Amino acid sequence: MDSKRALSGTLISVTAFTALGTATAWAEGPPVVRTRTWTTSAQPKITVATPNRNKKIALGQVVQRAWNYQEFRCLDNLWTRESNWNHRALNRSSGAYGIPQALPAGKMRGAGRDWKSNPETQIRWGLAYIKGRYGRPCGAWGHWRSHNWY
Repeated sequence: MDSKRALSGTLISVTAFTALGTATAWAEGPPVVRTRTWTTSAQPKITVATPNRNKKIALGQVVQRAWNYQEFRCLDNLWTRESNWNHRALNRSSGAYGIPQALPAGKMRGAGRDWKSNPETQIRWGLAYIKGRYGRPCGAWGHWRSHNWY
């Protein structure tokens, strides 16, 4: 059973004892017991690849390439507009896929067999593409601003 179903069906029961007076109150009868039951609307913490997690992966790869922080900011602007850092983003009209919006999507296959589901693989492929075509992320960002694509 997954944690979401388990938590959504959780009932919390609270029992409160109230004794009036001192220990002599026990001699007069049992303590008053009140029981209440309610369900919780709390949601479980589910770990998913969020934009911030994907940006952290990309920052690490930018640093490995010895590009500066300005290059990362250009990359952030570019991929925020392309996919909002969603590794499952699909452009239904063109077929572009993933964080870098590869077209055709199968191009990312060269970066790893898990290209459809792994943001790290997509980022690695996207940075290699940018380096090969534009030199650096700011070059790709400049092209995107001029042409609305990269």
